Amino acid sequence: MTATRATVPAATRAPQPQRPPLRLVVVPTPQPPLEDVRQPVRLLLPGAPAPRPRYRPGPRPLIGPAAFRDDFGPTWSRRAELPDARDAGRRLITLTLEALAGRRPLPQLQPMTSVGVFAALSGGRRPRWCTEGTAPLIVGPVHVCEPVDGVAEVSAVARRAGRAHAVAARLEGIDGRWRCTALQIG
Repeated sequence: MTATRATVPAATRAPQPQRPPLRLVVVPTPQPPLEDVRQPVRLLLPGAPAPRPRYRPGPRPLIGPAAFRDDFGPTWSRRAELPDARDAGRRLITLTLEALAGRRPLPQLQPMTSVGVFAALSGGRRPRWCTEGTAPLIVGPVHVCEPVDGVAEVSAVARRAGRAHAVAARLEGIDGRWRCTALQIG
């Protein structure tokens, strides 16, 4: 028996649905992220040694008696660690007026004043009543007010040749002693 192939004429094939033609659609680029999370990438050449870290580790903690050294610059002192504010204020006012009158070298005030006060005293204009005349300079009673622990505000009246002048200073306890951080001479 011979098999015969059945052929269907092309006109009788079942119609296939029409597909739309293919087209290229451009998709808009997405918005950038709110936070830039990109990090720089360091490139290394093959075979090159790795670079050294930028920051070196800090010093190791000290052990023994050297561990108790404070080398962190000036530190605030509490009132209990400081000498009497009235005596320190009287000494500061007297030394300052003597230095402004030219009877004492000005650098002697440097350990007891801040950098700003010393610069103002050494570079500023001296009050006329301090520099003129030979009458003795008399400092009256010193008044002390301590608004905060380790801070004292002192005031006194200086008399010379029958005239009175007010002097006020702010003392702050730094490294166990009083240091003048503000000075007003009237």
